[in-house]
Amino acid sequence: MQQYHGTVLLNQWVSSRYKHLAVHAPGITTGCTAGQFFHLRCADGFVPLLRRPMSIYRIVPKQDEIHFLYHVKGAGTQLLGEMQQGDRLDMFGPLGHGFTLDPKWKNILILARGVGLATLAPLVQLAGEQGVKVYAVLSARTESDILSATYMRDCGAEVITVTDESGTSGVDDVHPMLEALIEMHEVDALFTCGSKRLTYLLQSLALKYNLPGQVAVEENMGCGMGMCYCCVKQFNHNGTPVNLRVCKDGPVFSLKEVMNL
Repeated sequence: MQQYHGTVLLNQWVSSRYKHLAVHAPGITTGCTAGQFFHLRCADGFVPLLRRPMSIYRIVPKQDEIHFLYHVKGAGTQLLGEMQQGDRLDMFGPLGHGFTLDPKWKNILILARGVGLATLAPLVQLAGEQGVKVYAVLSARTESDILSATYMRDCGAEVITVTDESGTSGVDDVHPMLEALIEMHEVDALFTCGSKRLTYLLQSLALKYNLPGQVAVEENMGCGMGMCYCCVKQFNHNGTPVNLRVCKDGPVFSLKEVMNL
């Protein structure tokens, strides 16, 4: 983990609710992996006092760039949304433990919704670089909110989109779709982020098919480094409930250990 003072390359609207932020800083991609996050200072003053955690959306080592895709909805992200090209951004990172890919895996399935589309995008990038085939089911309120589909396809993923507006995003609709993908493509592992109900669905399928899985857990954070303990959640570790810090011990956890999201 290191502090960077990056230069904003772009900070533009990509839908009615989401913005795409790209930042350059020498060496900023060093040690970065899919599933990790940066802690961003949204303004120079003391309001808001706390930084905002932001999952990595893209990692571009050759250009020393980190990209974020974020939902503008609160005081912090509204201030972040006002930043212009050329502005300086104070950042800590990369933070937390990210996703891992077993060298033996050939096919993986990802299930993402909302901001989880951004969190899982660099995993698709990593899988493509390692020759792992990705089958992605992406869920959102509307088709315009499914912002990572084109990028994931460019990385080699086969993408299926489901939305609330089309009536295809319910658990009863997604469940048979996931089972068909798992069985048809001999999926080796499952990954998810962005929805409690879809996480529990994927967890049940991991148990049914005896598959490993990983989930990036979303939680409000204070320090982002494990010192304030405001992001503690309970997990099931070998049958025993344990309290873990999402920022420090995660944000990526074993899918089978998730409970009480």
